[in-house]
Amino acid sequence: MIANILFYIVSAILLTSAVMVVSSRNPVHSVLFLILAFINAAVLFLMAGAEFLAMVLVIVYVGAVAVLFMFVVMMLDVDFVALREGVQRYAPIGAAVGLVLFAELAFVAVSWTISPGANLLRLSPTPTDVTNTVALGSLLYTKYIFLFQMAGAILLVSMIGAIVLTLRDRNRGKRQNVDLQHARMPADTMRMVNAKLGEGAKMPAPTEEVL
Repeated sequence: MIANILFYIVSAILLTSAVMVVSSRNPVHSVLFLILAFINAAVLFLMAGAEFLAMVLVIVYVGAVAVLFMFVVMMLDVDFVALREGVQRYAPIGAAVGLVLFAELAFVAVSWTISPGANLLRLSPTPTDVTNTVALGSLLYTKYIFLFQMAGAILLVSMIGAIVLTLRDRNRGKRQNVDLQHARMPADTMRMVNAKLGEGAKMPAPTEEVL
């Protein structure tokens, strides 16, 4: 009974935070609601017995992705008023895409049926000597090792491509020529001045170049 009540409470918070992610005017608030949605989804995973997915959701998405979104939004200082100026022109296209997606979801909801063997799967014994994390790792690194490594390679290539596309050599700072400095002779940078007593050293003329 308590588990059912907790499930409905967490689900309601998850749905509310998901709606607030797309309806908030402030992008920082949207990211905060996104973090709240991730945490509640992790709680649902824990209640379902998938502790590995729950920890991955909190560590990877909340601890890295969502926090990165927040810092990017806060540091870029994007003028969202200027970005919304041409929204009215694309409103009919957005409405048409939304109707198509809604029709697809309605079709799936109407035609969705439970597999006949689903009830029999619930009655199958669950191994008690293997945890979810061990079972998932065994599948990933034995049966699906090629697909797992290919997914990692694709992500690595995409990350390198994003870095290469955004890297720009702006040459804003002053740089030193180390070889030229090492080859410099003392006579090129110093001048011996025989200063007379009481007169001091005289400054060179403005047109005279002093190395």
